[in-house]
Amino acid sequence: MPDTPDIADRHDAVCVIGAGGSGLAAVKNLREQGFSVDCYERETSVGGAWNWRHDRSPVYASTHLISSRPLTEFPDFPMPDDWPDYPHHSQLLAYLERYAEHFGLGDSIWFGTEVVAVTPVGDGRWDVTTRSTGGGAERVQRYAAVVVANGHNWSPKPLSVDTSAFRGRVMHASAYKDAAQLRGRKVLVIGGGNTGCDIAVEAAQQATTVWHSTRRGYWYAPKYVFGRPADQVNAGLLRLRLPLRLRQWLYHRTVRLTVGDVTRFGMPAPDHRPYESHPVVNSQLAYYVGHGRITPVPDVVRLEGSTVEFADGRRAEPDLVVTATGYLPRFEFLAPELLEVDEDGKPDLHLHAFARRHPTLAVVGLVQADAGLFPIAHWQSVAVARWLRLRAGDPDRAVSVQQRESTRPLRSWTRLRVVPSSRHWFEVSHTHYLRALEDLLKQMEPAS
Repeated sequence: MPDTPDIADRHDAVCVIGAGGSGLAAVKNLREQGFSVDCYERETSVGGAWNWRHDRSPVYASTHLISSRPLTEFPDFPMPDDWPDYPHHSQLLAYLERYAEHFGLGDSIWFGTEVVAVTPVGDGRWDVTTRSTGGGAERVQRYAAVVVANGHNWSPKPLSVDTSAFRGRVMHASAYKDAAQLRGRKVLVIGGGNTGCDIAVEAAQQATTVWHSTRRGYWYAPKYVFGRPADQVNAGLLRLRLPLRLRQWLYHRTVRLTVGDVTRFGMPAPDHRPYESHPVVNSQLAYYVGHGRITPVPDVVRLEGSTVEFADGRRAEPDLVVTATGYLPRFEFLAPELLEVDEDGKPDLHLHAFARRHPTLAVVGLVQADAGLFPIAHWQSVAVARWLRLRAGDPDRAVSVQQRESTRPLRSWTRLRVVPSSRHWFEVSHTHYLRALEDLLKQMEPAS
């Protein structure tokens, strides 16, 4: 397609959107496959969600990993051996900064630049419209492919109950940054995920009164089992390829022996089997409920005046409500049909990464796994880079690979039995998912 005066053609270059962990992995692996890369990052530094100075970061002062160090680090860039099993968020940011420096990625990143629109222009190419976050004119450049790595934990999911008539303060967990915000308050935390449980535990140490509202019961996993990080024990069971039912039984027994039966504290029993929801890694919640510092309550049905009413008819009068309702993926710069986004906002992507109708459009990092994200983002990026290289060098073989991949059964790479909520849209077992990526990479190996 010919150039136009107001469009700069970058020819075979690839556009990457976002310089968090997933975006950095994409830049690095695309460059290793010989591509020129332009990465656009709206903030002024790398780190994405792990840089809590960024406006969209959900990180708060006490945030630590819930996946252990060996299952979180990039496979080609290990974390320091003297770091703790569960590093602090400041260490994660330092790690990403060192990763970018080690691989010399800074030359490919345009900081303070946001992507306004990504538009297909035929033959697999894309016009990418950008502008400075400080203002100024928009710029359009044409790319051979686009890799989206803008994260999926920054756009808050709204509370389903109207809060306009409530006189107290209501804030989403994304606005929570420090335990001082809870000190001396009567706090209601809504949401049973990892963030909601962490904030409820911090409130138990700082607030005068704490209620914790959850829609259902959960399996609360300890961070350590048999003296080892729990996710490492789970990874060992997955490597042994034990049947799911056996792993569920072992998980159930382990939780009963460590955390115990939480229903005796007034917490609801899980309404699903282990591994059918994203793991809640928190053994302190039951501790503070058992000490009377947290009162478990069911779903909220009304907020009006100074009162909150719960599904069982109970009422409370908090002066601060923290809604840990999670996040929804947002791709403001893409027309919904490009990712086949349904009416609820869920995109339909092969391996949660490859656009089904646009072979030069991919998303990296859009998964929820039972281990850390960085290894998955790395191998996703490798697969995307090799796919684009194969498509450019051997288009007939690329078509063959695409046809074979289109028949890959969903059960081989995603979890089919999960709690029906947006929190579990992208739920995968990291072991099964990485095996699927490994198989795809084998299909793309150079012909002998």
